[in-house]
Amino acid sequence: MEEKTNKNETSEVVVAGRTHISDLWKKEDWLACWIGAIVIIVACVAVLTGAFDFSATKFAKWQIWEGKEDIASLGSQFADCAFWGKLLLTFLVTGVLFTIGAKLQGEKIKKYVPAYVMLFVLAVVVRLISAEFTLNRYLEWAFWALIVGLLISNTVGVPNWLKPAIKTEFYIKSGLVIMGFSVLFSNIAKFGLYGLGIAWIVTPIVIIFMWYFGTRVLKLQNKPLVMTLAAATSVCGTSAAIATGAAAKAKKTDLSLAVSISIIFTILMMVFEPIILKATNWTPIMGGSLIGGTVDSTGAVVVAGTALGEEAQTAAVLVKSIQNILIGFIAFAVALFFATKVDKTNGQKVGAAEIWYRFPKFIIGFFVASLVASFIIQPAFGADNVKAINGVLDQYKNWAFVLAFTSIGLDTNFKELAKQMQGGKVLWLYVVGQVFNIVLTALVVWLLLSGIIFEVPVLEV
Repeated sequence: MEEKTNKNETSEVVVAGRTHISDLWKKEDWLACWIGAIVIIVACVAVLTGAFDFSATKFAKWQIWEGKEDIASLGSQFADCAFWGKLLLTFLVTGVLFTIGAKLQGEKIKKYVPAYVMLFVLAVVVRLISAEFTLNRYLEWAFWALIVGLLISNTVGVPNWLKPAIKTEFYIKSGLVIMGFSVLFSNIAKFGLYGLGIAWIVTPIVIIFMWYFGTRVLKLQNKPLVMTLAAATSVCGTSAAIATGAAAKAKKTDLSLAVSISIIFTILMMVFEPIILKATNWTPIMGGSLIGGTVDSTGAVVVAGTALGEEAQTAAVLVKSIQNILIGFIAFAVALFFATKVDKTNGQKVGAAEIWYRFPKFIIGFFVASLVASFIIQPAFGADNVKAINGVLDQYKNWAFVLAFTSIGLDTNFKELAKQMQGGKVLWLYVVGQVFNIVLTALVVWLLLSGIIFEVPVLEV
């Protein structure tokens, strides 16, 4: 970026970095949008025409020890030719698109391709581990991706030839654009003002509270980490941390730490929150809504909600779905806040051009995908087709995120994570923020769904 200062004035006027038409095919954010768009378009054509199968590989649940009869054995999956066909398709689609993207960003193909092959192999190992029945029930793929990467980086080390494929932000942004298609605005209507009140009023208040508590009370200097952890706590854990971290330009270690803390406490809340709600005689719809608004991971929300019954599970999933819609808006607001307030120096004027230059363009792709799904594809082809398309896209999103989180682990060491804790202040930030989140959400849930003030809605289960 270029800076110009008028010597006769005390303020500094920043001239925005130049934007070129070539940015559309050379810059990481725009390339993520195009990759996401290509995957979404092909998935839509495949599902709506039925001409071909575009499904990516998904490991079926398996068990190390014999247990449930309906859980497939690992050997039976590997013996299935269709499994290997989809794995090859997944490798080719992701490999070709990310290789082209890396080339357009200036990476040498002969260095990137072998590195990507190895990274994809590691991603397969992660998906395999996270599909094991017991491990899958309590810990999501993000945890295992981090662990695999961290074990390598903190033991044998990451070889130089593998480093060209470690493009964390590129994989994250591409996955988020694909994820945008699943964020349907029609979910708002399913729970109406109740869901909006629980998910959309509480969430921004918690983020603002954690921001001021982290920066003013705890005096944490790492502001991108504070914002990333606040979003992970108040919205939906991993996905919100990814989007907000990118918007705030958080470091890989910031994202790794925020996700690690979120996962640990998600497990605890998933287990103990239903027990406490049962003991305190909360109604299923109230208990499910509280779970949906406070448990970070969507998968953990389903498990915790199920413990309270079908009505609670339905309420929990609806609240979390409505809350997930906020991801794009939160990331957009964070990008503007950091560009105009946090990252500028005293006396600096930040104009519209500078905001556009700094703005993470992948958020545009996220919103466009969401709008297309909500207001074009769903009205034209129906909710069932949108669900089928999302079934295909969900796996490509997951593969992109697994590549990203494995990259984070490979690019991180435990010493850096320890430094990020800043004497335990980061842990205090999460604990205090989550307690505030639970108390505020419980208050709003009681006001809306106790039946004392408003009529309690009837949910279809």
